[in-house]
Amino acid sequence: MSGFENLNTDFYQTSYSIDDQSQQSYDYGGSGGPYSKQYPGYDYSQQGRFVPPDMMQPQQPYTGQIFQPTQTYTPASPQPFYGNNFEDEPPLLEELGINFDHIWQKTLTVLHPLKVADGSIMNETDLAGPMVFCLAFGATLLLAGKIQFGYVYGISAIGCLGMFCLLNLMSMTGVSFGCVASVLGYCLLPMILLSSFAVIFSLQGMVGIILTAVIIGWCSFSASKIFISALAMEGQQLLVAYPCALLYGVFALISVF
Repeated sequence: MSGFENLNTDFYQTSYSIDDQSQQSYDYGGSGGPYSKQYPGYDYSQQGRFVPPDMMQPQQPYTGQIFQPTQTYTPASPQPFYGNNFEDEPPLLEELGINFDHIWQKTLTVLHPLKVADGSIMNETDLAGPMVFCLAFGATLLLAGKIQFGYVYGISAIGCLGMFCLLNLMSMTGVSFGCVASVLGYCLLPMILLSSFAVIFSLQGMVGIILTAVIIGWCSFSASKIFISALAMEGQQLLVAYPCALLYGVFALISVF
């Protein structure tokens, strides 16, 4: 019997002992009981950390009533853009940029060559008056048996483009294309008088030549006066009047021939 015990002792030689089993315990409930063994590689310092009460976010108590939620947003009533009635809305002509007072003042400035031009008004981009004057010039040519609407608008566009480039090179402030077209269109008004005379009698005689020269000088002088006042180009009126005279001379040739 003692030999059998010695045989078992020699066969099961190991470092395991009953004392080691009693020292190991596993705490699966986290209460420090028999299942509280800790494993390496895991940070147990974060568990059970104390948080002060002042760092915790206070919860807002519900002050409403059950089944009756409080109204937190009140939609504002839409505000009208121009007011509560149609009387506060601007006029339609003002929205379109048509001012009859300025059109009348520009027309008087062209008809009166010696009148001082207002630079603030002349610097506006107003194309309502020039369009009317171009149509009137084409209509008077039509009464004389000349259908020249295409030539009128084509020469006007080329002339405005040339004067736009020239004035931007000569002036320090610069000018817009709309302003050049507006001034040249308003100064076409004396040319309408010449084409109206062509309906009644011929302009190919000596009287017609003199009248044509006077009308060309009138148009070019008015246009150069307006450009000088709007662009502050004192002392350069003759330089501006010369290309204007060339442009209105082409319109005069259409009226005469």
